[in-house]
Amino acid sequence: MTAGLSHTNSAKSPRKVLLIDDDASLRRVTEYSLQSAGFQVISAADGEQGLVSFKADHPEVVITDIQMPGLSGYEVLQQIKAERPETLVIVITAYSSIEKAVEAMKQGAYDYLAKPFSRDELVLLVDKAFNLLGLQEENRWLRDELEQQIDFSHMVAISDVMQDVFDVVQRVAPTEASVLITGESGTGKELIARAIHQGGTRNKKPFIAINCAAIPANLLESELFGHVRGAFTGAVRDRAGKFVEADGGTLFLDEVGEMPTELQPKLLRVLQEMEVEPVGGKVRSVDVRIVAATNQDVEIAMEEGRFREDLYYRLAVIPIELPPLRERADDIPLLVRHFLERFSVGTPADISDVALESMTAYAWPGNVRELQNAVERMVVLNRGEQLDLHDLPAKIRSTPSAARSQIVELPPDGYSLEAVEMEVVVQALERNNWNQTQAAAFLQVPRHTLIYRMEKYGIRKP
Repeated sequence: MTAGLSHTNSAKSPRKVLLIDDDASLRRVTEYSLQSAGFQVISAADGEQGLVSFKADHPEVVITDIQMPGLSGYEVLQQIKAERPETLVIVITAYSSIEKAVEAMKQGAYDYLAKPFSRDELVLLVDKAFNLLGLQEENRWLRDELEQQIDFSHMVAISDVMQDVFDVVQRVAPTEASVLITGESGTGKELIARAIHQGGTRNKKPFIAINCAAIPANLLESELFGHVRGAFTGAVRDRAGKFVEADGGTLFLDEVGEMPTELQPKLLRVLQEMEVEPVGGKVRSVDVRIVAATNQDVEIAMEEGRFREDLYYRLAVIPIELPPLRERADDIPLLVRHFLERFSVGTPADISDVALESMTAYAWPGNVRELQNAVERMVVLNRGEQLDLHDLPAKIRSTPSAARSQIVELPPDGYSLEAVEMEVVVQALERNNWNQTQAAAFLQVPRHTLIYRMEKYGIRKP
């Protein structure tokens, strides 16, 4: 705080005062007193001259007599406050007309000086005005600093891997770089996107999100880029589109890996030119920061021709990979207690060590979203003061804890490692109904690694 204040004072030194008074003798004495105290003084003999100097020199504090020929002190005050409301105006009045000073303060004057006033009274009041200005500027500076601070309180994590993610978010948020967030469903990609928007310079502008996988391909172009009335059947009115809605702010393209290939060139052109062409309409410029997310393995999608390589590099200037929950088991107990507090009415229910151990050992294929749903179910159905093993969903309850059992029991005479690996892959596929993405998540490997193992062992769905 001290550093902020000293910066403010040094930036405004010497402090500038405009003195407006038609009494030449009093003006000279007042000017000398202020200059002796270290203020820079600009003098004016009447209101008109004072307003000209005000517009030219931009003083922070103005001292003006009320009773002057031509423009009165009231009129000077009104025009100054209309042009620069933050300026502090001190009015000078005679003892016999204090009510005029009170009226001036009602109209926005900071304070008044009653004639005759001493040098000490003058300097003390002007110094007090500048101190107030310094505090106001420091408050603005602190407020701007706070707005740039990212609130991670809604993302509960103590693991090293998530702290690394938070560090990247803090560093990338104030920039204009495009960000691509990758990770499995339920890992919190939109929360990270919102944190990037919140910590950036666009945080007072819109954050617009669109799920590219949730909108039919024939409608996605209109949703993104807009359309004009009559552009196609059913277009009964103009539609701005998400890019225009997000103008000045951030557009979050969720599940961008699912975008149809025929739309990808148009998206790439918008990102390169920052120009949007509505369906059936004319090109218009936009100013948008792009944050995208996908749960797809983009490298495989590029190899298979489902995602343009040039679009990927345009989106992934800064890539952020969110780890699945099973890879940050340290966070699970913290998340469980966080959700217990959120969903409990009154005092949060406690949870036994055994139940917490089973939840930590579970693979959580649905990640944080699945954990949140499980805790909410437990709280709703709970009948006691403590949640225990029997309160867990069956699939979590049946998960063996690493502390209580071995994953595999090997025969005493040995067993082929390849046979074990092949059997594990087959069982993972069968358990997940031969869904390769879910099976890869279950085995805690990338999907392309699973596909490689399937090809290696000739594993095919029956």
